[in-house]
Amino acid sequence: MIARRRQVALALTALLAAGAACQAQHREPPERPGRPAPSADGPRGFTLVASGDVLPHSSVIDRARYDAGGTGYDFRPMLSGVEPLVSRADLALCHMETVYGANGDYTGYPAFKSPPEVAKGLAATGYDGCSTASNHSLDDGADGIRRTLDALDREGVRHAGTARTEQEARTVTVLRAGDAEVAHLSYTYDTNGYPLPQGQPWAVNLIDENRILADARAARRAGADVVVVSVHWGTEWQDAPDDRQLTLARSLTASRTNGRPDIDLILGTHAHVPQAYEKVNGTWVVYGMGDQIAGEMYNHQGVQDPRGNRSSIGRFTFVPPAKPGGRWEVGKAEFIPQLFDIDAGRVVNLNRAIADGAELSGVRDRIRDVVLSRGAAKDGLTMGK
Repeated sequence: MIARRRQVALALTALLAAGAACQAQHREPPERPGRPAPSADGPRGFTLVASGDVLPHSSVIDRARYDAGGTGYDFRPMLSGVEPLVSRADLALCHMETVYGANGDYTGYPAFKSPPEVAKGLAATGYDGCSTASNHSLDDGADGIRRTLDALDREGVRHAGTARTEQEARTVTVLRAGDAEVAHLSYTYDTNGYPLPQGQPWAVNLIDENRILADARAARRAGADVVVVSVHWGTEWQDAPDDRQLTLARSLTASRTNGRPDIDLILGTHAHVPQAYEKVNGTWVVYGMGDQIAGEMYNHQGVQDPRGNRSSIGRFTFVPPAKPGGRWEVGKAEFIPQLFDIDAGRVVNLNRAIADGAELSGVRDRIRDVVLSRGAAKDGLTMGK
């Protein structure tokens, strides 16, 4: 695993219910070579990068085995194309859609069990944390959740959305980004009909507006400067956000405590295709980033659909408040179009590939058009590199 010069883990424990008392457990970050010292003039801003669904189908697993030379699995080459973008951010978040198997028992669609080496690849790329609540969270029951979180823990990648114990489910995941503490919350619309494990109703966070807002307020009371909510939602293969996405986005971003928004950024996954970014009630919402990693994708008509291998990376630059207790605002919002090349088994930064001469401008431009389809450009969203 490459040196990770910016990932710092903090744990703040809070009861995740309205009106619950919050107790924080704080661990000071280790010193990092080259890390800027806190400014004497006040806190500095930070950049947050977020990407879409990691969904390893059987073909993706086979490619990782090939990249490992036939022994084990290596997902690092698969993600190397976005490593410069991810590793340079102060905070990088992924969405780990599947659970991990063990001892070679790995499967793709429909019930996924991915090699735990995925976690090593994510860490090597520079990801600091991942949302894990998805419709596939219970593909292998509680054991799948345990193996997944164990593997992420071994690689130093934080996680939110699923839990091994009730205490863990009541723990707010908070990461340091520059001089800010960022809470990461994660929820899913469903678990594909799999019931929650007996006696473990806390194993997977399900979308519930009141619960999300209570958790966000608890995180804020526990000291989070910025609250980021990942939601696994939407209608598969639909470019436009559906009514539930739009309604929930409006209500979540409208919620305020003492005039300050309870949620500072919403990151959406699940639809398999890139969806729009939009500033709603002054807060950026990414309705759907698309699949960062996936095999050949077939839509509801049974036709292979290349949109299922396209996605965007969101990059948000937060600036500190003018005075203590104020909101950390997004000073710059960007998206970077990307593609998973199913033949090469590589994630491709489309802007860099086009700059190098690849004939991919049509793919990039379609992603751009969808991302900007709800007027985000007028609010300052730009396409980054």
